[in-house]
Amino acid sequence: MSSPSGVPGPGEQLLEQLLTAVHAAPALELPDVVHRFADAAGLDRIDLYLVDLQQRCLVPLADGPSTLGVDSSVAGSAYRAHELRVEESAHGRLTAWLPLIDGVERLGVIGVTAPALDGTVLRHCRVLSSILAMAITSKRASSDSFARRTRSQNMQLPAEMLRAFLPPRTIGNAHVVSTAVLEPAYEIGGDVFDHSLTRSTLHVAILDAMGHNLASGLTTAVAMAGCRNARRAGVELPSLVEKIQEAIAQWLPEQFCTGILAQLDLATGVLRWCNCGHPAPLLIRDHRVLDHALERPPQPPMGTPASLADVDWVVHKEPLQPGDRVLMYTDGVTELRTGNGGEFGLQRFVDSIIRSTAAGERPPEALRQLIHSILDRQDNQLRDDATLLLLEWRP
Repeated sequence: MSSPSGVPGPGEQLLEQLLTAVHAAPALELPDVVHRFADAAGLDRIDLYLVDLQQRCLVPLADGPSTLGVDSSVAGSAYRAHELRVEESAHGRLTAWLPLIDGVERLGVIGVTAPALDGTVLRHCRVLSSILAMAITSKRASSDSFARRTRSQNMQLPAEMLRAFLPPRTIGNAHVVSTAVLEPAYEIGGDVFDHSLTRSTLHVAILDAMGHNLASGLTTAVAMAGCRNARRAGVELPSLVEKIQEAIAQWLPEQFCTGILAQLDLATGVLRWCNCGHPAPLLIRDHRVLDHALERPPQPPMGTPASLADVDWVVHKEPLQPGDRVLMYTDGVTELRTGNGGEFGLQRFVDSIIRSTAAGERPPEALRQLIHSILDRQDNQLRDDATLLLLEWRP
């Protein structure tokens, strides 16, 4: 707190100095800046961890500390729950673990170790975590340092191209959250997702191009560019879909792309969507998947098939109830093979969804657990892309 005279106290002055230093420092020097802040504040140490690409591990940003498991550590518990966690070391020191969150997107955690943790220290830790989350978000687009830290293997070229187009994994505000995952994380070929918020509307898209190669990636890249170009011009859903399909038919006439393009009105909860040859979205209400709730007559994929069919794109509507979740997915999820060679199928997928959402986790954590339950069944080996996008309306 500031002193009665209005002059910032020592703690606030240190945070101001940290903010200036973090803003000016290159990405690789963030741990050094934080280390200097820890010394000045009388703390033992501050450690920064980023979550890896598949959200299984927390990787230290500096050399020295060990990698921590998201599902097997106190630090991982802070990441999963979006909450402070405290643990005591063998030497009687206390470590406060706080999630690094930019808006609603989870980036990792920080660990602040000190002889004691009082209210003032914890307040400063929370401010520190916010400053660092903003710094990491602003610097990761212009530095490869964070990508190198959070990857456990080399990425294939189609995956590298598509990931360059992706928005943050999770976006949201007081009314809605949208979160997505892509697997196989390092080998995706034709799947992408997109989501964006305006004052009144959540825009989401999930796209799946034919094949699993660089041409597939180019197809979804063109589709995503067409989607964003039309969306930012303010066109309505049917015209947006038409723009995408015209672009694919013109530039990649041998390719086509399935997808769902949707808009959620944040005030009313009305979901509007076009389904272009894609699996129907699933509506989750009160931890149950409502049978066939969002199934509608199919329309062709975008690209040449739609051009030949001379399609008029139909907009479907469904009013959501507060707390409803809508899950969109690509067919790579349901077409997975089980251990005996059978198809994973929609019913097993629905069962996995129910187990992942029954614990009441926030959407990003529920989706993380869902994709891991699917991957673990496959020994982390997928033959096709598997993409999930989950949105929750919570007015």
